[in-house]
Amino acid sequence: MATHTIAFVERVDGALHDPSLQTALERATTRFIGNRAKAVADVDNFEALRHQARAIRAGALARLDELLARLADNVERHGGRVCWAEDGAAARRYILDLAQQRGVRTIVKSKSMASEEIHLNEALEHAGLEVIETDLGEYIIQLAGETPSHIIAPAIHKTREQVRDLFVQHLGMEPTDDIPTMTRTARTALRQRFLQADMGISGVNFGVANEGAIVIVENEGNARLTTTAPRIHVAIMGIERICESFDDLGVLLQVLARSATGQRLSVYTSIISGPRRPHEPDGPEEFHLVLLDNRRSEIIGGKYAEALMCIRCGACLNACPVYQSIGGHAYGGVYSGPIGAILTPLLQPDLPDAHKLPHASSLCGACEWACPVKIAIPDLLLRLRADAVNNGKYEGYEPPAMFGWRQAMMNPALYRLGGKMASFGTHLLARNGQVRWLPPPLDGWTKQRDFPPFAPKTFTELWEERKKQG
Repeated sequence: MATHTIAFVERVDGALHDPSLQTALERATTRFIGNRAKAVADVDNFEALRHQARAIRAGALARLDELLARLADNVERHGGRVCWAEDGAAARRYILDLAQQRGVRTIVKSKSMASEEIHLNEALEHAGLEVIETDLGEYIIQLAGETPSHIIAPAIHKTREQVRDLFVQHLGMEPTDDIPTMTRTARTALRQRFLQADMGISGVNFGVANEGAIVIVENEGNARLTTTAPRIHVAIMGIERICESFDDLGVLLQVLARSATGQRLSVYTSIISGPRRPHEPDGPEEFHLVLLDNRRSEIIGGKYAEALMCIRCGACLNACPVYQSIGGHAYGGVYSGPIGAILTPLLQPDLPDAHKLPHASSLCGACEWACPVKIAIPDLLLRLRADAVNNGKYEGYEPPAMFGWRQAMMNPALYRLGGKMASFGTHLLARNGQVRWLPPPLDGWTKQRDFPPFAPKTFTELWEERKKQG
């Protein structure tokens, strides 16, 4: 069953009670956070670099129409072709028509969140084409029949033991937990696929307008094979993923790798500017760039435009205590974590429960602190919460609860009385100093955590006592 057909609270509850998922998340996010901290410490003034990266992204969005036109012109000058896709349907139609016209039967793909966003694989497979994911994480979840749960680590929710079982079942591997053996098994299975494929499909980390080039950042080398071995290369790029020059690109690459995986620079950074030239021995015969809008032009210039500055590093996911607890699938959309709680309601507003995603945050600010381009994620989440309320999307008990809270905040005597009652009630419910159950609708607080009882005395009372004591 697709994740979005299950209620958000049920997806969250399932994630919290999945011990394998909890183990996988703890292993991976802890490692990512530690690696990022070490990589950032190597930079003399990482904060200045973040400011510079933010300025570059903001400047590109402010001149998006100009830079996109320049990129398209230069791509075509290099012999490539450009498709302006208004939405996912247009992008799917262009790629499928191209595949059918060129007699394509087998397609290899490198990791692409944009292709996940438009559900490309399903459309191609429905038309009878064979599609093989070649990023190791994507390959694992394709074997499992699942979707990515992290922007840069699609199989972050899988433990080593679960991957072993998948490879035993689908690839005939002898049972082993040895990681080199497992990766060698996957590499052997995929190697011939690159040579047999008629088309390669990739995502795009950045488009460089002045050069008419796309940039793909990876660590496995599969993207280079995907973009060079097949005779046709199709790259799908969200229209916001653009910068003006190689100078701008240099800054963005520095913050991307450090924030994503804790590397100074990713292992492979490929710059592609069209199909193979007559004097070149390698490369595709055709290069097609699909510029995907899919509601992005509606966001630019509005109060959520800042969200499009995202460079898809995944740092906000790793830093978020909510994501660390529930993983990516609980969010129900293509994008997860704090940035996904913003992008999903904006790009996929028809998804059931999309309006609830901005509430999946403690607003602690860890996401903004980790973001390499300093996106004010908590502010955007609050705006989306307000939009949901203004559109009538809230629980029935919330208006009277807010009214009661407002009255208490305006009446000191009522506020003090409420504090006394809360202290008395929580101490009455406490066992061994912790409240393990609260009545509805407050039971959400205690389903997955113990709740501390209110202090017997307020800060004001303690302060008054201290003043009296001299």
